[in-house]
Amino acid sequence: MDIVLLVKAAIMGVVEGLTEFLPISSTGHLILAGSLLGFDDAKAKVFDIAIQTGAIFAVILVYWQKIRATLVALPTERQAQRFALNVLVGFLPAVVLGLLFGKAIKEHLFTPVVVASTFILGGFIILWAERRPATAVRVQEVEDMTVLDALKVGLAQCLAMVPGTSRSGATIIGGMVLGLSRKAATDYSFFLAIPTLIGAGVYSLYKERALLAAADLPLFAVGLLFSFLSAWLCVRWLLRYISTHSFAAFAYYRIAFGVVVLFTAWTGMVRWAD
Repeated sequence: MDIVLLVKAAIMGVVEGLTEFLPISSTGHLILAGSLLGFDDAKAKVFDIAIQTGAIFAVILVYWQKIRATLVALPTERQAQRFALNVLVGFLPAVVLGLLFGKAIKEHLFTPVVVASTFILGGFIILWAERRPATAVRVQEVEDMTVLDALKVGLAQCLAMVPGTSRSGATIIGGMVLGLSRKAATDYSFFLAIPTLIGAGVYSLYKERALLAAADLPLFAVGLLFSFLSAWLCVRWLLRYISTHSFAAFAYYRIAFGVVVLFTAWTGMVRWAD
């Protein structure tokens, strides 16, 4: 296996892990990083989706006690059943809309210019959400969510089908606008990521299996490992960060980064590949 290719896989894994659960779009960062590294062919696109599973293992590890308790109580306890139902209901819109529009979106919107534009737009939406007049928080903990709350956040998650939007950003900010506390929205975003990203990874690997060979295993293993490690550190940090901070800093980062990408593309300083 080419050492340079493994280094690129490690870099992409770190990018995925650090950005998957922050409201700054992991897909957008992977598109931009892949463009810079020349790691953007058809196999690389499958790789980008597959290594999300590494980040999900980090969430499972951090929330293992909650997940285990829910699975044990699922056959008998109403609260555990409602929690599981809420995750399923939030997951379904992404399945339906992904199957209907996923191919067209990948063909037409997976470009650096689109990513940069949605970075900027998403940044302003986060600032609006953080600065709007305070509204009553209806849901303090993720266990208090209703099925309708879950469906609404699940629909918000579908906005992240447009690269650069951010799945975590859409679910967390969408949840807060809908009346969830910052903690409840963040927790639900993490739990909703488990079926969403594992499902996307498995589906992508199955659909594009003809592109893959046994020789690709080291490449994917390196990406998964670095994605897991960086995501584990990021999730633990984010949970501490949100207890005392807003998401405004991420909004300013999105806007600044988007402007830089558009400027370098317009001036020709960087030849961003679609």
